[in-house]
Amino acid sequence: MSNNITDNKNVKTLILHSEEDTQALAKQLAALSLTGSVWLAGDLGAGKTTLTRYWLQALGHQGAVKSPTYTLVEPYSIRQSDGTNKPVYHADLYRLQDPEELSFIGFDEYLDEPNALVIIEWANRADSYLPAPSLFIDMTQGSDDNNKDARQVDLRLSKVGQAQGIDLSVLNI
Repeated sequence: MSNNITDNKNVKTLILHSEEDTQALAKQLAALSLTGSVWLAGDLGAGKTTLTRYWLQALGHQGAVKSPTYTLVEPYSIRQSDGTNKPVYHADLYRLQDPEELSFIGFDEYLDEPNALVIIEWANRADSYLPAPSLFIDMTQGSDDNNKDARQVDLRLSKVGQAQGIDLSVLNI
């Protein structure tokens, strides 16, 4: 069975059968050179933080990747091959009580920073506050045709992502 269910430049569905598949997807996402925000959705344990950890590593982060569950945001400044630093922010809004809390911590500054990538888990808790993302990623736990654990990953570009010229058809697991 192919790991690609849909194949379109704006919409892609993949099946991840292993942690290696998750790591491969993260490397391919890093190669897309996304800016703006990416909204990660999925139940607890669906693999959102694991995907983000591999994504940060694929972007060039060398150290540990902490879950931002209690801090809301973990910032990273990742040195690029051209000598510049790419600002990346990993946010987890699961514990957010009110979207207005984001203004108190200066979250707008992360979103306004040029060339920044803001990866947001549980963005739906503040969707009325947040600007449209470049990419939506929805992860679902399940099993494959052989009753083995698997993750279905639905990726969808917003109009913002389409305007950036991102092409999801290059993703292939």
